[in-house]
Amino acid sequence: MTTYAVTGASGPFGHIVVEELLSRGVPASDVVAIVRTPSKVADLAERGVQVREGDYSRPETLPAALAGVQHLLLVSGSEIGQRVAQHTAVIDAAKAAGVERIAYTSILKAGNTSNPLAGEHEATEAALRASGVPATLLRNGWYFENYTSQLGQYLERGEILGATAGEKVSAAARADYAAAAAAALLADQDGDLVVHGSAAPRSPSTSRGDRQRRHRHQGGAPQRVRRGVRGHAGAGRARRRDCRVRRGPRRLDRRRRPGDRQRGPGRPPGPSRHPARRRRGRRAHRVSPTV
Repeated sequence: MTTYAVTGASGPFGHIVVEELLSRGVPASDVVAIVRTPSKVADLAERGVQVREGDYSRPETLPAALAGVQHLLLVSGSEIGQRVAQHTAVIDAAKAAGVERIAYTSILKAGNTSNPLAGEHEATEAALRASGVPATLLRNGWYFENYTSQLGQYLERGEILGATAGEKVSAAARADYAAAAAAALLADQDGDLVVHGSAAPRSPSTSRGDRQRRHRHQGGAPQRVRRGVRGHAGAGRARRRDCRVRRGPRRLDRRRRPGDRQRGPGRPPGPSRHPARRRRGRRAHRVSPTV
């Protein structure tokens, strides 16, 4: 049986991950909760979870904490400025203990962001790659709880302060990220994997749906897009050589009506006088790409 370990299990994120593993059917005896203060997770111990002491800042506690573990979730520490050394100590101990996969809670767009918190996450990702242990990088975005925990302050001041430069906020509930972390621990996969959290939302002017709407409704007049031809509404002209006309009745059960005339051999019957019927008759000639 695989043994799963979660560091920082007494914190709000790690504790939810342990709960998620148990809810997904993992036996409590196969789950290890690594914490600095075991008494803080007495509820997990009562349910049969293995509670072990492990401190990022005390590397001597890590070998015993990681003994017999196959899949490890390394929850990033909270001590900014010390996290690279702390995370590296856990990675080294995990490699020595024979851990088969490490999942790490990194930051969104690591390696391509100006976020001042990204540096330590990027260094941790580099340490994981250097270790040779297969890794899953969980590049999480912002937690909704980062806002809801300050509701009192927002209500008192009447405003929510943030450095978004007028853009929308992209976030998710901590429980959603915890569920993704549990799924990553349970996944049976080879090699490294990068899982991106909530990305910054596109502005309405650049979203794919908006581009399609703008294209189809230029000047307020809807334009019909040809069926069977990819691209914009005028693409059919450029690809007419590669298309053939398939002639046939639009509705196989349509009966000839008074006033209809036969247009020629193999052509569908169509109205001869009524304008609306003539338009409907012309649509019977569909364009389809050649194979």
